[in-house]
Formats: sequence, structure tokens, C-alpha cells
Amino acid sequence: MPTHYKGSKEEVRALNAFINLARASESVMARMSLQLAAQGLTTGQFGMLEALLHLGPMCQKTLGEKLLRSGGNITLVVDNLEKQGWVRRERQNDDRRRILVHLTPEGRRLISGMVPAHVAAIVKEMQPLNPGEQDALRRLCRKLGRAGRETSITKSNRGEKNNATGETK
Repeated sequence: MPTHYKGSKEEVRALNAFINLARASESVMARMSLQLAAQGLTTGQFGMLEALLHLGPMCQKTLGEKLLRSGGNITLVVDNLEKQGWVRRERQNDDRRRILVHLTPEGRRLISGMVPAHVAAIVKEMQPLNPGEQDALRRLCRKLGRAGRETSITKSNRGEKNNATGETK
């Protein structure tokens, strides 16, 4: 559904692109979430387990940065995964404030077994796009994501407020 906003051509074009991007993302993520929920995981839990599988043990702060999640969210996800016996925390002797999160053998078996089915589901979701379109989508999303990050970094370096949080960095 396009915007009903009556603005300049530039505004309407940007709003329509944003609406389509958001709706497509929400739709695909909802279907992927259902697939993961059938396995007993949230997307955040799967993302964390997958990151630990492929990148190895990490501190919670690094996990948050990799997964684009807040510190509080990461703590909650680690707590829940730890209760299931899929991850363990390990305090570092050289810096006791630093806690590494590790996959347990059970967690490694779980996520290793889930990744192939998850990849197959993603391939199925992307089938409406031909390979060239998938490559173009990836490039465009990366460009859009990086431009936003660079804008945020530039503003924080100048002491400007973050519009999302209202905080001065």
C-alpha cells in the first residue's frame, strides 16, 4: 500500500520505498520466525547461537554489536539460552568484568542441526528474485544500512542528538 502523504515527489518516492522495504522485511521475518518457533527458538536466540557457532565465543557486548541488539536484550537472550543448557558464561581472569559466552556441546548440536533447514527456508523465501536481483537487493540494502550508520557516526562525533533515542552521544 503506497503512502497517502501529500508531499513532494522526493518525499512520496522515499516514503513509498520505505513502506515497501518495511512491509517486505516484516513479511519475510514473520515467516522465518514461524519456522524457528517450530524448533523452539526466537530469531534472537537463533541469531546468537548461529553467531557463536560460526564466530566462536564472544563477550555479550560484541554479540550485541554483531546482532544489532541492546545490552539488555542480549542479557535476556543469554539468560534464556543458558537456562536451556545451550550456552555458558565464562568470566575472564584478566578482566573480571568481561564475560565470554560459549556454546555448550548441546547448543552446538542444536544449532548445527538447524542451520541447513534455516538456509533452505531462506533460499525458498528469496526464490521470487532471480540471482541478479538477489545480488542487487544485497548491494542496495548494504548501501542503505551503511549510509544510515555513517550518518549516525557523523552526528555522534559532532555531539548531535540521535533521533531514535534523543540522546546526545
